[in-house]
Amino acid sequence: MSQYEDLTSELLMGMRLYGVNYQRIDVCAPFGLRFDNAPGRAQFHFVGRGSLLVRGASGEIFSLNSGDALLVPHGKPHSLISSEDAECECINKLESKPICDSVCAIAAPADACQDAHSVILFSACMAFELGGMQPLINTMPDVMLVSTLLSQYPEISPILTAMERESRTRQAGFAGILSRLADVVAALIVRGWVENGCGQSSGLVQAMRDPRLSQAIAAMHREPGENWTVERLARVAGCSRSVFAGRFLSATQMTPLRYLTELRMRLAVQRIVNNGEAVEAVAWQLGYGSLAAFSRAFKRIVGQSPGALRAGRVSTQAVAS
Repeated sequence: MSQYEDLTSELLMGMRLYGVNYQRIDVCAPFGLRFDNAPGRAQFHFVGRGSLLVRGASGEIFSLNSGDALLVPHGKPHSLISSEDAECECINKLESKPICDSVCAIAAPADACQDAHSVILFSACMAFELGGMQPLINTMPDVMLVSTLLSQYPEISPILTAMERESRTRQAGFAGILSRLADVVAALIVRGWVENGCGQSSGLVQAMRDPRLSQAIAAMHREPGENWTVERLARVAGCSRSVFAGRFLSATQMTPLRYLTELRMRLAVQRIVNNGEAVEAVAWQLGYGSLAAFSRAFKRIVGQSPGALRAGRVSTQAVAS
């Protein structure tokens, strides 16, 4: 397996969708559902019945039919509409009723249209984390369609069929099953994007594809707490210090040690906030000999002290980019 494949495997293993809020939406034309800007969060939509249009942040229009799904990885504003001239209402202003833990229902009035003509959607707003590979989220397109992957990954089709059935029939436990299937489909969309070369992305992706640079990047990801220097990383990459440093800077627009520091801080945020680990333990694991040195580096990259982050006073997405 190549270092590029190793790194993409790490990306997928580190992927987490958490803090998810799911909605089963039953509407009929004309309708317009607006999803406002949600930095640091991804939005997933699945069409269980009917068809609609999606207007992205750039104004581009996409068509979705029954069984289609999409991911908006950056949480940018977008709308689900019955037609291009439909008026939109913010989804958060619509009345919702809880179905089960983390899943609620939004429905049109009972007499608004016949059930057979309504559009059924299943949506999820989630915190989207790729662990040490978090910068790749910034390189993802605004809208990622599952339909572009079906011919290459036919195993997705049965999952979409199961989601379609669950969203329509509403059998016992359907909301919980839908939420789990939505997580799987979102992960498959990301995997398809990665395995297809991450579009035309540059930066980290370019470095990952470089046989020499990927050796050094993989080493930093495997052992982020190691006492890495530019000289040691150059030896791992199999080239001179000056050649390695120049190629790394050209590919990523940052020095190797800056990359290492940002990697450590992304991992620190994950371990302190999501895993509940002690700040002192995280500092030691990530190669800092003193808590003061770790705290200075953390505040410089994240913008807040690790203690403040642990206390929940800042967003867990502060180091997403």
